[in-house]
Amino acid sequence: MRLVILGGPGAGKGTQANKLCNYFQIPLVSIGDILREAIAAETKLGKKAQPYVAKGELVPDMTMIKFVRDRLLQPDTKNGWLLDGYPRTAFQAEELDFLLDHLQQKLDWAIFLNVPEDVLIQRCKNREYRRTDDEPEIVKRRIDLFNQRTIPLLEYYEYYQRQRLISVHGEQTPEAIFQEVLTQIKTQ
Repeated sequence: MRLVILGGPGAGKGTQANKLCNYFQIPLVSIGDILREAIAAETKLGKKAQPYVAKGELVPDMTMIKFVRDRLLQPDTKNGWLLDGYPRTAFQAEELDFLLDHLQQKLDWAIFLNVPEDVLIQRCKNREYRRTDDEPEIVKRRIDLFNQRTIPLLEYYEYYQRQRLISVHGEQTPEAIFQEVLTQIKTQ
């Protein structure tokens, strides 16, 4: 199973990603974790990404594509994966398709956790383990970027990828969201 999970900051992507990875026995490819590790290790790509992450901006497409390519070429992803935090733009989605073609793989589903903006902001404020990118002004910027650049991905996965989009109401309990995602995967 090869999945992408989409949603604004605080939508519950991490929670659902972990549940889905456990269920399907696939690795989680968390772009946020990869970026934070690369920045902390001061790798070449980490140094390129750091100024953008610090401001809550999207890391440039070509840098992100390199991160994803490097990760999907690792042996543990051969039989499936779940991408959390990528793609964030239509260009990145197209580049992911090209990469998957090269790897002779295909995306099974893009899962969208639909959560209202005010709920996203409140969830980020209430996180137990707050990160630097959970500061109110950075959260607001991340939500604005999500609305501008990521929302068009829904159309991409719904229409251009032959109805590969699963959309769920993200204000339910984590278990209800998980069950709804599984139901939609099994019935479509």
